[in-house]
Amino acid sequence: MVLQSIEPNGYSIHNRAKLLHGGIEYFNFLEELLNAAKVTIHLQFYIYENDATGNRITQLLTAAAARGVKVYILLDAYASSSLGDVFGKNLEQQGIYFRWFEPLFRNNNFYFGRRLHHKVVVVDGVKALVGGMNISDRYNDMPGIPAWLDWAVFVEGEVAAQLNEICRRLFFKRVPQKNNNIKKLLFEDISNWNCAVAIRRNDWVNRYNQISMSYIKMLRRVEKQVIIMSSYFQPGRVIRQYLRKATTRGVEIILIVAGISDIALSKLAERYLYRWLLRNNVTIFEYNKSILHRKLSLYDDKWATIGSYNVNNLSAYASVELNLDISDKIFVKGLRLEIEKIIQNDCKKITKNLYDFESNIFQQLLQWVAYNFYKFTLFVFTFYFKQKD
Repeated sequence: MVLQSIEPNGYSIHNRAKLLHGGIEYFNFLEELLNAAKVTIHLQFYIYENDATGNRITQLLTAAAARGVKVYILLDAYASSSLGDVFGKNLEQQGIYFRWFEPLFRNNNFYFGRRLHHKVVVVDGVKALVGGMNISDRYNDMPGIPAWLDWAVFVEGEVAAQLNEICRRLFFKRVPQKNNNIKKLLFEDISNWNCAVAIRRNDWVNRYNQISMSYIKMLRRVEKQVIIMSSYFQPGRVIRQYLRKATTRGVEIILIVAGISDIALSKLAERYLYRWLLRNNVTIFEYNKSILHRKLSLYDDKWATIGSYNVNNLSAYASVELNLDISDKIFVKGLRLEIEKIIQNDCKKITKNLYDFESNIFQQLLQWVAYNFYKFTLFVFTFYFKQKD
């Protein structure tokens, strides 16, 4: 039975959490989940592509529907638009419930309104995956081409049941839908599970600002060290204020960002902030082994947040984002040790001298233009810069 021990701060206690690496580890695990589904599958993603990885997942979803599992797929209408309308119609013919998450207005160059940035899978209301990977070859390990660097969290227990309800409400646009079969699957005794997990969301239409507030609370509460990994790091004014306050009181802030970026404009804008970050004693590392797509933070071996949220105004104001906050010392310490290995083996430290050497006056001007252009356009509406985020 589900204990529903939801704390006032939104944490549920009776859970288990496991870190999954991106690439083949994640997609093999996802395949096992889909193959084991008995009652329902909720799958919600920003990008779903018609490539080898996407076709494989589609086959598994179709097979699940054929054996009587109710399969619900919600995809962002703009980022996954390459699939075309035929994709959804074909799924519906196979007995799958399919819907596009539509913006308020769009054309070929931009759209105005929310975008669905979730990367969530929930199976039978008791098991869930939350992370930064989309359904695409670039997030998988292909022959001779390693996956982008990313992670996900597999959770079981009360938080999975909550995620199932969130996905269900979003798919059905808040229309109540009963599914008593899920309750029959919650037979395992989870009273001894003790990983505290909270679901955090950002969605300006429904006035959710929970992930942004988690970052602020982290920077308020940290005593020793914060680690932030962000693929597109362009914090707004408020987050920068709290970063400065934290370093002023002696907190070590380690930032890992992409050295190789899939979006040149975004990287130029990000590098514009390096001078401010270095001036405020933030330690910067660039990951250079492949493209960094990871989105997570942690502090003091106490707490971590992982999900779809990037530290920028796009995630803060324009997207529907979902993270898991995890308050578990064993999980967080293991996460920190993994990050330290990546820093040691695959990262370059950015110092003031190195930044000055690599950025001449012309490059700094380009960075300034990119930063201000990006800041303005992301705040007003969401351009589609072929951003596979």
